[in-house]
Amino acid sequence: METIAYHLKWINWKNNKCAIITQNENGPCPLIAIINVLLLKGRIRLPSMMEMITPSQLMEYLGDTILANFPKNVSEDEQLNYEQNMHDAIAILPKLQTGLDVNVKFDAITHFEYTPELIVFDLLHIPLYHGWLIDPEMKDIASVVGNCSYNQLVDKVITNKSAEQELATEALIAEQFLEKTASQLTYHGLSELISNIKEGELSVLFRNNHFITLFKHKNELFQLVTDQGFLTESNVVWETLNNIENDGQFVDAEFITVPPKSIPVPNSQQQVDQDYLIALSLQEEAKKESETEKEWENFKIESGMEGLNDEELARRLQIEEERKYQKLQQQQQQQQQSKQVSKSQAVSQKSHSLSEQQRRRTSSDSSPSRKNERRDDDSTGRSGKQKSVVSLYLEAIK
Repeated sequence: METIAYHLKWINWKNNKCAIITQNENGPCPLIAIINVLLLKGRIRLPSMMEMITPSQLMEYLGDTILANFPKNVSEDEQLNYEQNMHDAIAILPKLQTGLDVNVKFDAITHFEYTPELIVFDLLHIPLYHGWLIDPEMKDIASVVGNCSYNQLVDKVITNKSAEQELATEALIAEQFLEKTASQLTYHGLSELISNIKEGELSVLFRNNHFITLFKHKNELFQLVTDQGFLTESNVVWETLNNIENDGQFVDAEFITVPPKSIPVPNSQQQVDQDYLIALSLQEEAKKESETEKEWENFKIESGMEGLNDEELARRLQIEEERKYQKLQQQQQQQQQSKQVSKSQAVSQKSHSLSEQQRRRTSSDSSPSRKNERRDDDSTGRSGKQKSVVSLYLEAIK
């Protein structure tokens, strides 16, 4: 089940509402670049309410466009040739979702080593360009590269690195050229693109191993912004291509530069107050830093460590810390021992006191005379109580 889908961004293009396909970082740039050219040319139209589209739907639209482009009123040989190319193109359409095998040559913006993948561009009449060119004035590089394609030049570098002096030098020159032009665009190539692409022409540019929808407007080149991060930025449609440093400016569908997002600018008094606060903060930080340095220097003098380098000072401080730690441990052990001794003495005194009380109680309870005295007292008390009751009874009878 297909789960991948691409967001559509609707823009105003030549007084019409037009959709373009956006992509995430790992999007299939060949397929998206080609579809976007066809959308901007009006050769593919999507339903106005559509917000998402799947890769299989894109492939269907692309296949229908190829079939619709079948030539009419041509000879039988030309018809058979087109049919063969069409079958070959349809067979490689799935590769458009992942990438195409493109091998540039460094002498012209339209020169690529022929591969079956390029048939799609031919059938759809979409120009494919690159700007990875050698400046003819750099004769030493031009003589080394010659008519080599990228793959051939890489093989040449690998093979000749360990060869004789002359071939090794050529390999070094070619390797340095590839490294310095790793962005796959040179100023000579950019100049050739501007000079040779027609005004108002939509094409696909191969650069940095990516395929970009390109448009020329008033002798300036613009790259279509398809990054999904700009999906809700309706004014961001194109990006200028006027240098090789990747620092172009964003423009809208009318090629008007998009201003940076507004940032509130403080008035003059607010700016003065802000500068004053910053100055105070910096002054306070400098003061604290100076005091810290003074305290450190005083500590070094008082501890007799003045003049020591950082390594010796660190060693001394480590020794001092270890000594303090050992002293602290000894104090803790002594305190623990004192507590144990005090606890033992308290327990011993309490035990002695309890023994003495038990001894006295035992001696008092065991005395015969005391027992008899208590018994006599009890008896006397009872007799007195009985006599009193009898006397009261007799008095009541009388």
